[in-house]
Amino acid sequence: MSLAQQQNLESTYLLNTYARKPVELVSGEGMRVFDDEGRAYLDFVSGVGAVSLGHCHPAVVEAVASQAEKLIHVSNYYYIENRGQVAKLLSDLLNTRVEQTERTPWKSFFANSGAEANECAIKLARLWAKKHKGGAQTIVTLDCGFHGRTLATLAATAQPAKQEAFQPLPAGFVHTPLNDIAALEALFAAEGENICAIMLECAQGESGVHPCTAEFLEAARRLTVECGALLICDEIQCGMYRCGTYPFGFQHFAITPDIVTIAKGVASGVPTGMCAARESVAAAFEPGDHGSTFGGSCLAVAAAQATIETLASLEVARSVEEVGSYLRKRLAELPGIVCVRGLGLMCACDLDDALDAPALVLRGLEAGLLLNSTGPHTLRFLPPLVCTQADVDALIEGLNALLA
Repeated sequence: MSLAQQQNLESTYLLNTYARKPVELVSGEGMRVFDDEGRAYLDFVSGVGAVSLGHCHPAVVEAVASQAEKLIHVSNYYYIENRGQVAKLLSDLLNTRVEQTERTPWKSFFANSGAEANECAIKLARLWAKKHKGGAQTIVTLDCGFHGRTLATLAATAQPAKQEAFQPLPAGFVHTPLNDIAALEALFAAEGENICAIMLECAQGESGVHPCTAEFLEAARRLTVECGALLICDEIQCGMYRCGTYPFGFQHFAITPDIVTIAKGVASGVPTGMCAARESVAAAFEPGDHGSTFGGSCLAVAAAQATIETLASLEVARSVEEVGSYLRKRLAELPGIVCVRGLGLMCACDLDDALDAPALVLRGLEAGLLLNSTGPHTLRFLPPLVCTQADVDALIEGLNALLA
């Protein structure tokens, strides 16, 4: 079906929640996708960071196809193949920087998305606090963070422009500036007895890739320990080797949280998410406290297992670090670029005020590039983790022509 036909159908029958770009993508392989007319595009969006192994990686395709022939879905009332294996793989990854003698299992709940994983984390933190901290219910989040679009995760997302239309939002969230240790300490001094957790992204993605400082994260960990609260790391965008070197963003800062939320790249595009907690925190949940019809489905865990094992076999941690560093270096050489920042293959650049980022994204389609803007003058780059320096060179060549 042509692009024009799809546009007509969607404008008639779909809720108008996305301003889609004028292209219909029908197939993909690795770093490239193809439209309905056979034109190729170099993908530096990767499903907003979800397609970690690139499009249609053989290991994921085989795992999903093989599982679909056997069993697609039953329910969480029963044991299934692969779910326990994936939970153990995640636990091992989360323990990467924990001393061998201090490692304990992380326990996971399987959801369908990052927002659902964060909902689970919020519920777990508040239930844990009822049992261990006299019912403290306040969760601290950071200005300009992003945790999802459900009502609770939207309340946790400290961006008024996204919240105003949906008031009243659930209560129990307070916000503090990114990397402002003094403000964080003042908040804990005033509200510490009411705080059950702080929830943060070690590198904020949706706002345009703004990493926390090591000092700020150390302060967050210290303050939560001192007041008997939990530290929740939202690793939905910055996890699964997106930052390079280590599996998760928090591991680049030598802290260990109590709860970690995971989604996007964990199944290379197949919808799934996880909320993982240290054993002592996970014990707050009992049967019936939380659930999901489709979370941890046969297809989802098959894709997750194939993705995690393949990421390890390809040794992407090193390549993501090297290619990400190269990407930031090359971006900084372009005309009209004011600032470049990021970790691994989670990068962004701010453009000169005279340049329109959304317009550049649209022009990028004509140049065979899938790009993403997170603001009027900001571009974000989240390519598949199999991105190479040659792919970066092709991107820079295209951007250079667009910016000229």
